[in-house]
This record gives sequence, C-alpha cells and structure tokens, in this order.
Amino acid sequence: MHLSVWEKESFLSPADILIAGSGFTGLWCAYYLKKRHPGLAITIVDRGIIPSGASTRNAGFACFGSLTELMSDAVSMGEQSMLGLAEMRYKGISKIQKVFKKKEIDFDLCGGYELIGPVNHDRYDQLSGQINWLNKQLSPVTGKKKTFEFADKSIKKFGFNNVSHLIRTGQEGSLHPGKLSQALLQKVQCMGVHVLTNVEIKHFEAGENGITLITDRQFNLSATKIIVCTNAFAKQLLPDLDITPARGQVLLTAPIPSLKIKGTFHFDEGYYYFRNLDDRLLIGGARNSAPDQEGTIHLDITDNIQQKLEAFIRDHLLTGTPFTVTDRWSGIMGMGPGKMPIVKKISDNVYCAVGLGGMGVALAPVAGRQMADLVY
Repeated sequence: MHLSVWEKESFLSPADILIAGSGFTGLWCAYYLKKRHPGLAITIVDRGIIPSGASTRNAGFACFGSLTELMSDAVSMGEQSMLGLAEMRYKGISKIQKVFKKKEIDFDLCGGYELIGPVNHDRYDQLSGQINWLNKQLSPVTGKKKTFEFADKSIKKFGFNNVSHLIRTGQEGSLHPGKLSQALLQKVQCMGVHVLTNVEIKHFEAGENGITLITDRQFNLSATKIIVCTNAFAKQLLPDLDITPARGQVLLTAPIPSLKIKGTFHFDEGYYYFRNLDDRLLIGGARNSAPDQEGTIHLDITDNIQQKLEAFIRDHLLTGTPFTVTDRWSGIMGMGPGKMPIVKKISDNVYCAVGLGGMGVALAPVAGRQMADLVY
C-alpha cells in the first residue's frame, strides 16, 4: 500500500509526543498534556481496536483500598508510603467525578465494604484499633472523621454467610470502565489528540532528529518524545523495566431475582472483589491462589480460578441460591517492585507511566498529571 500525501500529513504526521497505549493512563497523560499545552501535537497508538489490557477488562471499582489491604501495605512499604498511595488513589477518584458527570460513566458513590471471616475477640480488638488509627491518618485526605467503620448490622441485610464483620467506607463506589474509557477518548479527541488503533509498535529507535517507531503496518511513525503507557506489556518496548504481569479473572452471573448485594465489596486484603451490576453479581480475583499461573500476559480464563470464584459465591454470598454464569473474562494488570506507580524518564525523550498495581481507575489521573509535570 502506498500512502497518500494526505495521510502522511494528517493521521501519520510527526508528533511532538507519541503515547503508546490508549488505556486510562495513556488517555489521562494526553488529557493533562493537551490541557496545559494546547499546541502540542499528540498521537496515541494502541495495538488493539480497543484497549485490551486492564482498563476495559476490570471489575469497575472506584476504590482506594480496604482496611486490611492498607494495613498490610503499611507493613510492606511503610506507613507514610501507604498513606501517600491511598491519598493518590482518593484524589484520582475525586478527579474522575470532577471531569465527568455521574450518568456519563455510571458512577455510583455507593460505598465500599470489606468482609471479615470468623475471628476471635482479640482479632476484633485489633481491627478496632486499626480503624481508629487509619481514620486519624486519613481524615485530612477524605475530610471525614470516620473513613472506615464497622457495619456488622448489614451482614444479614446483604445475606452473607460465614462472615463475622463488615467494615464500611462511604468514600468508594463503582463505575462503568468501558464508558469511562469512551468518555476519556472522546474528550482528548475533542482537544485535538490523534488516536491510531490496531497498530502495534514493534520497537523504537532514538536519534538526533527524534524517535522513529517501527510498527507492524506498512508505515512507521515519528515523534519528538514517546511515553510508554502499556503497563503490564511495557517490557516489550522497555525490556529493563521491573514490571510483572498479573492476570485478574472475572465472572458475571445472569440476573438474580431479589439480589440483596448492593455496593462494592472486598475480601482477603482485596484479592477477592465483587459488586452488583444491576441485579447481576460480578466477582473477580483469587489470583493469590495461583500466583505463578496468573503472572502472565495471556488473556485466558482458567478452570481453577473460575471454580474458586464460584465456590466463594456459593459459600459466602448466595448460599442456597442457584445462579448461572453468563460472562467470563480476564484483564492484565502491571505490578512494579512496589505499589507506587512508576512515572519516570527513561532516557532522553523516552518516558513511562506504568505499574499501577491493579488500581488504574484511581491512579491513572494522578499518574497522568505527574507525567505532564515531568515532560514539560
């Protein structure tokens, strides 16, 4: 195929900034860069027809971390780093609500809950102390005296089985990740950002006159700067990055008459997560039961994980209630050496924003702003 001069001078013209990846991170990077510097020529390139990593394949949570997850993070990364990360997530969720109308992305600040299994009295006292401590630390962030609180009276209302305690936060909710992705895409395109889909960047070469991007098509692209936002797939372009893929599997049931579960829920430090989608039940997770198997970039579903999710439904959520699974899918998250997003300059004119650790919905707006600060 021979390109026309019109194609060369429009869709495929040299860019000031080329962003690899049209998921949430790439789109938020484009949003902030274009907002601050309207004259920049920005092109986003994605190898899929639609984003196919995690942005449109997650469970649709707008969350900043359950109590036990945050307390575990405080041990593994230090209290101040954990609090800083929680603040970043909270600010990201707030930014989404400021930029988009709730109906536009099906945003529902329905509240988040964490299920705690059978525990003894000492464990209850420990949880109480952690709630009090975390509430004090997060009060300046959320503006609430009680970011977390026990909600044990709701266990029966939701119909849970083999659950001793519920911990609630009113600051979390749900959204439609597909609609959020579409809304972000439309917004940046209206700002003048070019988007090329179904084009894979095989590698890039940096030279004196900028960067040449070799694609799987009959044309190459050029830019002054490149920002890699392909998260778990970033090592294909930046082999030295310390990024590990983590597959998250999800299933969705058929409508369940009189479904009691309303809201967003976590269990086992966030490794299980579920919510209602109208009168259907959506649940994902269980990757900690097979970490080696789930450390992959392959978008498959596996019997062992799917069976774990179904067993969790039967044992804890819909005891005695039959259900039918209508949809199963998976998404690929990118895990860095820690839980902080990796937003940095790699070399002259080469940058990356990756490693959002399964919290891309909340962290991508913050990572996008940080990248705009870094590039210009």
